Amino acid sequence: MILLSLVTGCTNNPQGIAKAPQKSEIEVKENVITDMAGRKVLLPKKTEKIFSLDPVGTVMLYTLCPEKLLGWNYKLSEMEKYYILPKYRNLPNLGGAGNNHPNAEEILKLKPDIIVYVTDINETNISTAEQFQNELNIPVAVLNGDIEKTADTYAMLGKITGKETAAENLCAYIKETIQDIQNKVKSIPEDKKIKVYYAEGNDGLETDPKGSGHMQVLDMVGGINVAEVPKIEGSGRLKVSIEQLLNWNPDLIIAWADDRGGYYSKIFKDKSWSGIKAVKNGEVYEIPNFPFSWFDRPPSVNRILGLKWLGNLLYPNVFDYNVKKEVKYFYEQFYHYKLTEEELEKLVNTSTRRQ
Repeated sequence: MILLSLVTGCTNNPQGIAKAPQKSEIEVKENVITDMAGRKVLLPKKTEKIFSLDPVGTVMLYTLCPEKLLGWNYKLSEMEKYYILPKYRNLPNLGGAGNNHPNAEEILKLKPDIIVYVTDINETNISTAEQFQNELNIPVAVLNGDIEKTADTYAMLGKITGKETAAENLCAYIKETIQDIQNKVKSIPEDKKIKVYYAEGNDGLETDPKGSGHMQVLDMVGGINVAEVPKIEGSGRLKVSIEQLLNWNPDLIIAWADDRGGYYSKIFKDKSWSGIKAVKNGEVYEIPNFPFSWFDRPPSVNRILGLKWLGNLLYPNVFDYNVKKEVKYFYEQFYHYKLTEEELEKLVNTSTRRQ
């Protein structure tokens, strides 16, 4: 309702906004595609300016066609900007992350040719896309945010942006990675699977329960999420107690990075955590966070690198990747950034096993 009121409030006076063309005009002048929600979407002849209603899509657009990206969904931190090409670091914050709702008025000022919404495919999100499309008079394509649909979403973005060749190259890497992960995970016996706790928040006592979309990377590489707490639809991470965590007694902990406001380095100093198996054995690792988390938030293409990182961390004999080599390749191909050895070491220093 907040989202719709923002949009409606910005569009009560439609002066300057072109009326939607008649169907016959559309068929002659524009292409029609079916988006991943099964909706017919009218594409402009050329897409030079594009905006995503959410960070998942924005990250993908930056990797595919940064020159067409109109803005971010939140204000990037200085460390996020560090790995972003200079000319795109200060694109405007147009909203769309968390409670920072998309700013319809600012979006209209920038006149995007099309908007994308990469998300879960459900009635609520489809309705949101329809409302934006109707109120802003700009086509909105709904694309699938599931990790296993990442390649298909890139293929669709390639059609929308006219960057089909570039999209095909990224798709090939994504498909190969997911297939390799799926093949390798089959060899892990159930009784050898590692129990993992995902420590979120500034005290480490927030997490995502089993079944959460934020845990897809862990699920796909064969880790066991110890968080036996009810999943609440429409909510994000949940608060847990140290007593629950002690009872779950995970083999390994992955934690938000310190510079994300996480509890990683404090876990070793907090006596209330000292009885946990993972802490006793030194099996606590920081999730690399720049420019985007390798695990989730935003749950975008950054998770594809996360599959190789976490798989190797949990089962190095199964997922026998050269993590440094994989990281360098991913950053160059997806983030357009060539890492130095010093930068690479900083990224993996607290997130991988020491040799």
